[in-house]
Amino acid sequence: MGEGFKNWFAKTASSFKVVLFAALLILVSGSASLFVQRRSYWALIYAVPTSSSSNTNLDAVQRPSLHAKESDSPVDLHSEVVVSVDDHRRKEDLSNEAALSKSVSPTIDAQSLQVQQFNGSNEDNPNMSISEDFSSTTPFKENESIDPPLKHRRRRVYTNLDRLEDGLRKARAAIKEALKGSQLQDPDYIPDGPIYRNAKFFHRSYLEMEKKFKIYVYKEGELPLFHDGPCRLLYTMEGQFINKMEVNKKFRTYNPEKAHVFYLPYSVTRLVQYNWVRGTPIKRLGGIVLDYVNVIAGKYPFWNRSLGTDHFMLSCHDWGPATSFSVPDLVKNSVRALCNANTSERFNPMKDVSIPEISLKSSRLEGLIGGPSPSQRTILAFFAGGNHGFVRPILFRHWEKKDPDIRVHNYLPKGVPYYDLMRQSKYCLCPSGYEVASPRVVEALYNGCVPVLISKSYVPPFSDVLNWKMFSVIVSLEDIPNLKKILMRIPERQYIRMQRRVVQVRRHFELHVTPKRFDVFHMILHSIWLRRLNVKVSNEPGNILD
Repeated sequence: MGEGFKNWFAKTASSFKVVLFAALLILVSGSASLFVQRRSYWALIYAVPTSSSSNTNLDAVQRPSLHAKESDSPVDLHSEVVVSVDDHRRKEDLSNEAALSKSVSPTIDAQSLQVQQFNGSNEDNPNMSISEDFSSTTPFKENESIDPPLKHRRRRVYTNLDRLEDGLRKARAAIKEALKGSQLQDPDYIPDGPIYRNAKFFHRSYLEMEKKFKIYVYKEGELPLFHDGPCRLLYTMEGQFINKMEVNKKFRTYNPEKAHVFYLPYSVTRLVQYNWVRGTPIKRLGGIVLDYVNVIAGKYPFWNRSLGTDHFMLSCHDWGPATSFSVPDLVKNSVRALCNANTSERFNPMKDVSIPEISLKSSRLEGLIGGPSPSQRTILAFFAGGNHGFVRPILFRHWEKKDPDIRVHNYLPKGVPYYDLMRQSKYCLCPSGYEVASPRVVEALYNGCVPVLISKSYVPPFSDVLNWKMFSVIVSLEDIPNLKKILMRIPERQYIRMQRRVVQVRRHFELHVTPKRFDVFHMILHSIWLRRLNVKVSNEPGNILD
């Protein structure tokens, strides 16, 4: 009995040792596998550092690239890059996809992810490149347990907006670089002289505009309120610009994804003509504009994406600014190209564009441009026009029929040609009427007469590029009684220089049936282009980065 019990106990103890040894072996094997997997995970994820001071080797990191004609090089954006194991490891065990889906971590933010230091042999060199780390890895044996392969993380998808913004970034850099270099050559015209705030800046910016600028014209809207406007008389620019944009092949794009700006092609003059009843408030016209913007915002993503920042409207009607007040984002964010550039009526020179008011009886300029030399101009100053507004009554009170050198007329005598008197005058008075803008500014330039601007809160056209003090005289309302003294005090040599600059600058105000480089149509586009260069539109809805 005692001997049998001893034999049974010995066999049981031996079996228990075998079982215990097997359990320990399984536990050790699992722990080793877990350690390899975790180490492999840290070795495969690498974040491109956002700081330029890091000494990490970036040559081994593959950066995303753009595939677009508009861009010369990839956008320099920082993003994390996931490096996979060699192809022979990925092919070795495809049955581990289920385990792989559990082991891959969620997307990691590139801004918060830090570069991980490697364990083991890499502890002394945490900045070691990925290629160096993999080249030092011991080859796998046939029966050795390996980790499941990690999939490539998706590269960032670059949108059309990313490409557009990258192009604008390059344009800004080119313009800035041009300020340091010599004047560029141009087969048509080389901007130069004191009529420009910075001739090299303007020229390079203009050339960049010709290469890159694209405008999308919304197709919505029915005639006659949309896609058409007056092409003659006081509001000539409104219809002329709309019609030229409709047929333009250089700057217009029919793909909104490629557009830098978006044009709202409505005519305020037509809104007044067909929808306003005398004695009714202007707000009704603003309601039509609001409805139109709502249609655009509901059909396209672009207005909501930027809250209208990359959109623009154009109007030469006196009520152009007032019709925009019904759309808060239009006033606050959008570019408003206005003849009535009145800062007291919420015109913002940093965002909005002042355009010239041109009054033409026909669509051609034949006979309107020219004039004699300064020595043949015998009249000191001239004005003829209606006595309205709050500036002209002051002018008439002090100078109408008061002095033969300052000829101020309400109505010209019968048979006296208006343009002939302008061409006989050294200075042409351009006082504001009902609104701050006056077509006499352009008429003076056309006829070689130095304009005298008499207004309040008026931003002259293209002031972002042109230095009006070099080719015009600016007189405040308080100085109207001293008008003759001010003009007589200007030395003859200075007047001759100003007159020559008038002849030089008028090319920027000429209106042609077929637009020509540097003319008024292109100058309006350039002013809009400058405003677009000053903002960065984000892909996030309503996210604008100044």
